[in-house]
Amino acid sequence: MQRTPHHRSRTRRGLAAAVATGALTASLLGGNAASARPYPEPADRLPTTLSLPSPPGGANVKVLVFHASAGDESPTVDAGIAAIEKIGLSGPEAGRFKTVASDDAGVFTNAKRLGTFNAVVFLTGGGDVLDPEQEAGLEAYMEAGGGFLGIHDAARTEPYSDWFTGLVGARPAANSPTTAQRATVEIGDRSHPATKNLPLEWKRPDKWLNWTKNPSGDVHTVARVRELTYKPGASANGWDHPVSWCRDYDGGRSFYTAMGGTVDSFAETDFRDHLRGALSWTTRLSQADCTATINANYKAERLTQPNQPGKNDQIGEPHGLVTAADGKVFYIGRGGADSSVPVVTDWKDPNVGKGLGEIHVYDPKTKKVTLAGALTVFGNKGGGDELVKVEEGLLGIELDPDFASNGWVYLHYTPHAKIDRDKQMAVRQVSRFTFDPATAELDLASEKVLLSWPVQIHSCCHAGGGMAWDSKDNLYIATGDNNSSGFSDGYSGNNPQPNYKGVSFADARRTAGNTNNLNGKILRIHPEDNGTYTLPEGNLFTGKEPDEGGGKTRGEIYVMGVRNPARISIDKSTDTLYAGWVGPDAGEPSTTWGPAKYDTFAAITKPGNHGWPYCMGNKQPYRDRNLPDPGKPLGWYDCDAPKNESPNNDGLVKLPPVTSNTIWYSPQGGGVDYPRNADGVPSYKVEEQKQLLPWLKGGGQATMNGPVYRYDAASTSADKWPAYWDGKWFVGDFYDADQPRHAVLTDPKTVGKGGLPTHAESLKKIIPVGADGIRNLMDWKFAPDGSLYVLDYGRGFFTSDSKSALWRVTYKGGGPTPAAAELARKAAAQ
Repeated sequence: MQRTPHHRSRTRRGLAAAVATGALTASLLGGNAASARPYPEPADRLPTTLSLPSPPGGANVKVLVFHASAGDESPTVDAGIAAIEKIGLSGPEAGRFKTVASDDAGVFTNAKRLGTFNAVVFLTGGGDVLDPEQEAGLEAYMEAGGGFLGIHDAARTEPYSDWFTGLVGARPAANSPTTAQRATVEIGDRSHPATKNLPLEWKRPDKWLNWTKNPSGDVHTVARVRELTYKPGASANGWDHPVSWCRDYDGGRSFYTAMGGTVDSFAETDFRDHLRGALSWTTRLSQADCTATINANYKAERLTQPNQPGKNDQIGEPHGLVTAADGKVFYIGRGGADSSVPVVTDWKDPNVGKGLGEIHVYDPKTKKVTLAGALTVFGNKGGGDELVKVEEGLLGIELDPDFASNGWVYLHYTPHAKIDRDKQMAVRQVSRFTFDPATAELDLASEKVLLSWPVQIHSCCHAGGGMAWDSKDNLYIATGDNNSSGFSDGYSGNNPQPNYKGVSFADARRTAGNTNNLNGKILRIHPEDNGTYTLPEGNLFTGKEPDEGGGKTRGEIYVMGVRNPARISIDKSTDTLYAGWVGPDAGEPSTTWGPAKYDTFAAITKPGNHGWPYCMGNKQPYRDRNLPDPGKPLGWYDCDAPKNESPNNDGLVKLPPVTSNTIWYSPQGGGVDYPRNADGVPSYKVEEQKQLLPWLKGGGQATMNGPVYRYDAASTSADKWPAYWDGKWFVGDFYDADQPRHAVLTDPKTVGKGGLPTHAESLKKIIPVGADGIRNLMDWKFAPDGSLYVLDYGRGFFTSDSKSALWRVTYKGGGPTPAAAELARKAAAQ
């Protein structure tokens, strides 16, 4: 018997369709489940003779809610049908539709009826509800361009069908939680109509399914549930736990949400809005991009070849890149020599540490590399301990905002000619050079030194180097604190004792924590056309503070208390500064000295003190130490009112309060935090830690801050990343194992105030890791055409090797679907 699809029938547990094949032999009315049997492989599926309009449905939009079940009908069916019917009858006229509900699977072999529906909703209770011919009809419907929305237990439907598994995207784990729990849903897609109006962090109760196989990367995940906020059970999926996703599938559009497992869900305004957006796309009332996070839609291509023997004709020791408006990519080599060239480490030798900081240019039109110039730098002493190696050299590059007309290039470097071998001191400087596009060469004689400051070079490391512009043409310069952490057991870096000829090299209070020192800072200046600079209003200091007698601040300082900010970026649409810096070396926390090494990312919206060497993470303090015995601890630093009481300090004693950072991670995990005592001091006991950012883990750590992507709708580039990524911040690490390579979302209400990211997703299969991928990420920037350029450092240190390379990652997934010509109502898409 075949039942006609009906409108809001109150007797919904009807007789299943009996088809000519006789495959379905049990009556659901009799209370017996349909017989379970494996389906043939997709290649052997029954052919269908259905002739459906392409695409199905039309401007008179209709939605079929199919709610059959192999067992008892789900208690959510009535609520679900009522909610979908209300959605269809409300809202703007152009987005409305008619709802038809049925439990009669025969509709899938009735082309005349099936072809009238723009989308089919599976509000099923799971189990085997379609025979092979009916499933073939559903398949034909999707091939014709139909839309599918699966809700909660729909993922348990047709358990033996590979094709249906692909349609819904994933299958629930057998021991998923069975009771409703309140949890936080992270909304990662701020463009899809199903999620764009939802809270960034959506707190709601539901029955949360776990997955036998995580579908992320094969489907486009629009929302994830945060497992830290509920009890996911033994089959938990971890930090990446998809809960709603979509994909273009087999000619049609498929959207699935694991939410809707309770009757109360369908009464929620936000959940109905979620379903409304999903139906808007599946019915062809609107377009959406459901390909943006599918790994296969990205192409990573190595652009440069290995250097010729004895030459750096393609690439130096990779250290930074910047893209020009015409698409050219300028990238620098720090100064490490070809591995066959011996380094000079003897301070008595005038050539000690002498290297070449090279500037290469890649032209995407010719696909050729040009060596535009080289600076003689101090930075080539090879490896060894921190009293041998150095990380100075050519550290950063930026192009003038008017580069297309003036050709000005800014380079941040340590000139070899200015080192003092006796005192083991050097000068870091930011200079402006002119690039000649006709010769593709940098005019070294055109140098104008904007800013310079002294650095000790007796010990390594942490030179910083990144530069970036804001929308007001202010130049930000990231400087490292260049202090050894080997004399504080890898903790605060506040040992005042070690020095070389009177200059401390293990006390970051002399540098990063000093208001009168330009090291360990992010500076902000306004370069002038004559090669000088002025100070913009609103830096951390004016340089003229009368505090403590005056003369104890530098007006160039915008951010203090950073350790090694090698990569910074600025989102010019908001002028938010994004930075990352490497932590010290302590592998685990100490109840005596403080936290383990924290590598840090910060979204910075105003000038401030970001902690080092007093506090790290979310205001986790270190222990003070001082003479006469720096091996004995003093009190814990006060993050809200830090004092620089180092004998090496020539700046203010009373410092600005510490601002919490956005992201931090250690070998113990991401966003590590601890219970605190009455004074706010964490316990620093590993067994008491919690991870606020479980998608992160450290080990060997070296943050590589990335850009915020901004989508250009006017661009005609075929390679640009899609609008999905707009506003997302790319954070990475030099290493590619468990360390971050993610895109994160921040909450505008808490960004810059220490608010944690609301969402993160891995980029490791889009920006490929591994031996033949981009294993050692050194820098990454989006080009004007919306493609991503990435520098891979290579597999050695202080040199370049055959894996050192410039890469480009492009998007090949196409535009939003359905095609504009296939929209059910063109007015609804406007």
